[in-house]
Amino acid sequence: MPKGNTSKSSTSPRQWRTPKVSHGLATVAALLLIGLVGVLAVGHFLSPAPQQASLGQATLGSLGGPFTLTDHNGRTVTDADFRGRYMLIYFGYIYCPDVCPLSLQRNFEALQMLGKKAEMIQPVMVTIDPERDTVEKMRDYVAAFDPRLIGLTGTPEQVKAAAAAYRVYYAKVQNENGAAEGYLVDHSAFTYLMAPDGTFVQFFRHDMTPEAMAERLNKIL
Repeated sequence: MPKGNTSKSSTSPRQWRTPKVSHGLATVAALLLIGLVGVLAVGHFLSPAPQQASLGQATLGSLGGPFTLTDHNGRTVTDADFRGRYMLIYFGYIYCPDVCPLSLQRNFEALQMLGKKAEMIQPVMVTIDPERDTVEKMRDYVAAFDPRLIGLTGTPEQVKAAAAAYRVYYAKVQNENGAAEGYLVDHSAFTYLMAPDGTFVQFFRHDMTPEAMAERLNKIL
């Protein structure tokens, strides 16, 4: 950043030399400006993105709710079909390159650590990409993880309603080539634990380890 006036003209350099006091003030102002920009930049990168923002207590109390979707076997299901067991529910999509498979894998590793207690929990994945994630594709996808997993899809309206009930953020991100099938979906990556009566119990962040997740689940069950 220029310090003082450095413009060139026919006037001698002596006449255009910035007084020491002004030069010092300019330097201080420049440093303050740089510091302000730095603070704003750090704040931007450290602040949670909308899809990863912490869930407030008011939001936590209202998480979950009625939904009607189609499971990976083509059957219509509602939230009431999961009563009587804990439900471990995750919102993702088949074409997700990393976050979704890692979260699902972590979830099943945690369940494995619970031993017999894991039978009290029904793992569920709800797609947030119903245009591509058909019943047939969901069936193949969930089978690759664990036979206990139930995959749910539906119409865009049904999926939107279910995601809204869990305060799930998602939005299409078009690839640079603009191909119709080439888009990704930006989305939140929380896993939710719902009680046998359908009320919210706990959420788990994407970066939580299987060990930490299993420890929390073990204390709840």
